[in-house]
Amino acid sequence: MLTLNELLIAEVAEYEFESALETSKPKSWLKTVSAYANGQGGSFYYGVDDDGSIVGLDDVKTVIENISKLIQARISPLPEFSLKPYMVEGDKTVLVLQISHGETPPYYYVADGNTIAYVRVGDKSVPTTPQQLSELAHRGKNLTFDSMPTEYKVSDLTFTVFEVAFKRYKKIVLTEKDYLSFGLCKPDGTLTYAGLMFSDECPLLQSRVFCTHWDGLDKSGGVDDAVDDKEYEGDLISQLTSSYEFVKMNSKVRWKKMSDHRVNKPDYADRAVFEALVNALMHRDYTVIGSEVHVDMFDDRLEIYSPGGMPDGTLIQERDVEEVLSTRRNPIIAEIFHRLDFIERHGSGLKKIRNETANLYGYKEDFAPEFKSTRTEFHVILKNMNYIKPTPVVEFGTEVTTEVKFASEKLNALLKFCTIARSRKEMQDFCGIKTDEYFRKSIINSMLALGLIRMTIPDKPNSSNQKYVKV
Repeated sequence: MLTLNELLIAEVAEYEFESALETSKPKSWLKTVSAYANGQGGSFYYGVDDDGSIVGLDDVKTVIENISKLIQARISPLPEFSLKPYMVEGDKTVLVLQISHGETPPYYYVADGNTIAYVRVGDKSVPTTPQQLSELAHRGKNLTFDSMPTEYKVSDLTFTVFEVAFKRYKKIVLTEKDYLSFGLCKPDGTLTYAGLMFSDECPLLQSRVFCTHWDGLDKSGGVDDAVDDKEYEGDLISQLTSSYEFVKMNSKVRWKKMSDHRVNKPDYADRAVFEALVNALMHRDYTVIGSEVHVDMFDDRLEIYSPGGMPDGTLIQERDVEEVLSTRRNPIIAEIFHRLDFIERHGSGLKKIRNETANLYGYKEDFAPEFKSTRTEFHVILKNMNYIKPTPVVEFGTEVTTEVKFASEKLNALLKFCTIARSRKEMQDFCGIKTDEYFRKSIINSMLALGLIRMTIPDKPNSSNQKYVKV
């Protein structure tokens, strides 16, 4: 007999366990049928508790009939699905309902006067946003936003930057036939949205990049709100190169002298930054009116935000980057970037970002790039390799408070005093503080917690011979 692990279908990324079929309130599972069909597919395992224990089904035939009737009656159009019973752990029957990835989305749940399409976000089935619904409709017609026609003709606009890029990087002089073969226009010369976005003065308002170098660790500002900011519009190639140069201009490359050579220590890996920007422009959702890509630089990190989550509705933070296949929201734009060698191969961008960062001098796991998404946003976060977290300033104060802070001058003086191992009494006399317990708890313990000093006898913290020395 099969075990549950043997029963699980390896190629299905998502599944749900159901101890029994819910027929009184079928929306609870039918909305997930809609979401699976609108996404990458999924399975239900009936006769299995939430914790994975097998309870089995008593009347499998009736369950099969009810599932079939409810899907046919309440999911439109009808998705491809299969129902297969299995004997598991002896004489218990488990029924597997498998929903295939739909070829003609959107798939709606239709009942009680409502017509709603669902998608998966994490382990939840949620109604689509207007943008997601539009994207599903385009997919159902084998259309993507960048392939749709606009009201412009090739002759209406210029493509100087685009043509120079092909001549520079590929040694190709473009002709009108190339625009058609690339998918930038239709046979009658009408530009697609991809063609529009590669024109010199692209009139699409949501095709922009906002770059800001903030002062501090957040947008609340430090001494100044922002150190530098730029807004880039026009063709995608200029947006890419300009935003990349913005990051380079607002970051540093330090260096370290070795015995026989010098090691460069950039804040960020150049190629990782470039890949992250390409990813944002290539995969963003251009149907979101009033949106743009944001490049935000802080003291400790670089964040790149683009509108639109993962095209398949999953959350990137719940996926293994090594296993994420390329789902191109804008395949024409992606193909142009590929032809220009801006990307090496489809589906390798996030891995490239991670690997290029890992190759930097001094890399530790703490500096690993982070990828986060919701159903409407995608974020790439690169850590500044040269950022040093400031040591909290401890100041001398009164003996009344338990959160006494040292003034930086006196702290530095005390640390210099402790270059040679000192006893608590020697340190206390140096500071001019009379109360023993106060000094031990508020000063010694604080400095130990901050890693400014260490014990000379760490195994015996209460030893009468204990001394403290600067780290």
